[in-house]
Amino acid sequence: MTQTPDPAEPGPRQHAATPGAPGEQVFADPVQIRALAHPVRLELLGHLDDAGTATATQCAAAIGESVASCSYHLRILARHGFIEQVQQAGREKPWKTVALHRSHVIDPEAPGSVHAVSAVAAIEVDRQLARIQSWLRRSPALPPEDLEVSTVHEARTYATHEEILQLREDLWQLARRFEGRWENPDQRPEGAVPVRLFSVLNVDPGPE
Repeated sequence: MTQTPDPAEPGPRQHAATPGAPGEQVFADPVQIRALAHPVRLELLGHLDDAGTATATQCAAAIGESVASCSYHLRILARHGFIEQVQQAGREKPWKTVALHRSHVIDPEAPGSVHAVSAVAAIEVDRQLARIQSWLRRSPALPPEDLEVSTVHEARTYATHEEILQLREDLWQLARRFEGRWENPDQRPEGAVPVRLFSVLNVDPGPE
């Protein structure tokens, strides 16, 4: 059994930007990736993505955790290169994400890499499932025009690994058409509303 590194251990060992995706962080170090495998840390990271900057107190109010808990987890995220403090006057310094886009990739030569990436992905799937279920519960009260443009979709096929890679890139490129609108209101056309997209593309291994 591979021993999972303690996310509290000093890091990071690796921190780079994705070729062809300016400003994107790519993490391959299992120690860094494992540091994200905690629901509170993913919630904090998501809140900072949306808010831009926030103090530990503001984070606590937003995600329903104590200030002490948020402060601890924010320091862990900073230690591993996901967030950084904004230097400004005042006793409590706000935090911001280092990049709005992050990728976690498997390093076949790094012990524990698959376990680390899978652990973070499992928590993220739970978060997204809770978000989607919340949307479905509230759907009867939502405007009809919001529901008419929404979809829950599944597709099945057979494809080569090369075709799957191309499909993955096609999905990324579709999403990149709207790059910058989330963080920059000036880029949003009139009538634009907040939209969430969560997709999973995988080779089906069959029954467990």
